[in-house]
Amino acid sequence: MTTAILHPRLQEIVDDFAALPGKDRLQLLLEFSEELPALPGRYAEDPALLEPVPECQSPLFLAVEVGDDETVHLFFDAPPEAPTTRGFAGILHTGLDGLTADEVLATPAEFTGQLGLQDLVSPLRLRGMAAMLARIKRQIRDHRA
Repeated sequence: MTTAILHPRLQEIVDDFAALPGKDRLQLLLEFSEELPALPGRYAEDPALLEPVPECQSPLFLAVEVGDDETVHLFFDAPPEAPTTRGFAGILHTGLDGLTADEVLATPAEFTGQLGLQDLVSPLRLRGMAAMLARIKRQIRDHRA
């Protein structure tokens, strides 16, 4: 199996998960869920600005901003009672927020499988994380168009 090159920030997250036994990976996912930043006021006050990700088992909404310098900023909204979904959003936020548009677009879709969570969370949940990444990339491409 060939593994696409990940941005060093994402690779560090993948390595952190790989270094842990199964159940501890769930704890790390929970930590990412707790570190997900709150929405800034402009999104909290106008949820219509956020795009839903219906592939996620729990309600998840996201927004992508691309600055004039091509820096990407990510915003996620997921309920606290959805720690897996929030955890995936937290991983994407930690790994991708602040990168350039090209760096985010270069993130391989299959990177979610490198976290070693296949035996711990349902395939449906993993598809939700992949859907978040796909929507982030699509919003960046739309911004450029």
